[in-house]
Amino acid sequence: MLNFLKMLATPEFFFSIIRISAPILFATLGAIVVGKAGFCNLGLEGLMMFSALAGSLISYYANSWLWGLLAALVVGTGLALMMGFFAFKLRTNITMVGIAVNMMGSGGTLFLCKVITNLTEGKAMASSTGLITKALCIPDIQIPLLNKIPFLGSVISGHSLLTYIAFILCYVTFVILYKTSLGLNIRAVGENPNAASSVGVSVKKIKYIAIAYSGLMAGFGGAFMSMSYAQGWSLDMVAGRGFIALAAQAMGSGECLGGMLSSLIFGFAQALGIKFSAIGLDSNLASPIPYAVTIIGLLIFALAQRKGGKRRNTASLKKAAAKAAK
Repeated sequence: MLNFLKMLATPEFFFSIIRISAPILFATLGAIVVGKAGFCNLGLEGLMMFSALAGSLISYYANSWLWGLLAALVVGTGLALMMGFFAFKLRTNITMVGIAVNMMGSGGTLFLCKVITNLTEGKAMASSTGLITKALCIPDIQIPLLNKIPFLGSVISGHSLLTYIAFILCYVTFVILYKTSLGLNIRAVGENPNAASSVGVSVKKIKYIAIAYSGLMAGFGGAFMSMSYAQGWSLDMVAGRGFIALAAQAMGSGECLGGMLSSLIFGFAQALGIKFSAIGLDSNLASPIPYAVTIIGLLIFALAQRKGGKRRNTASLKKAAAKAAK
């Protein structure tokens, strides 16, 4: 046990936690914004899958990681706006739209990959497309001076550009939600759309902006998966991170800081699963660790919320009784 703890207390392990947490954090930020607007984007998983495919293909054909990244962002945002059109304009149930996007994200991306690249189904399912090389991946960033610090430098420096962007966007999202009029409108629409509409806020416009932002974040997450985490695209490579992000949003009480910490917890769980596999544990036992942590985390969150609700109700009853006594 002591030897295993020593294996975990290494810069490489903490580096992997941050690296694995980045795509979850992107999707979590998208879930937070739509949550503040009063609905849930269940299609984050599918949006990330489509964005991952678009990023790898465009980076290969354009011979530029930047064009691949832009393509992933455009695809993620565009598909999210399409979801908004079906949900807000055609009055389709937003949950059903999300499920449909997730289903298309699995089968549809495989079909598009085969049509565009002419790869056989077996090759596409067995491994990545292998279309992009290291040179076409999003570059890693070495932070001057910081990378010279023992242990800490090895943990923080050397990550993909998108990893740093993920944590920067966490603060940016907080500023948007709580320091701008747009954020005020988003929160107002989520809390009481009728009241927001009565003071001139376009509820439909705000919802479109919120779902577009979630698509943009899913685009970042998808690009990270195919252009940084792996060199190319493979079937179901997102591996439930969109759903884990929804759990992280709930565990973080719909706030940016809480969502970031929850993403790091899930990143730790996935890194732990990889570490277990590396020391010889059966992969069938190691792979479910992140999902088990998700379930346990949501259970703890639900129990905490329940206790908090009881305390608030008790406090309100006491206040009411005190007022009645007066």
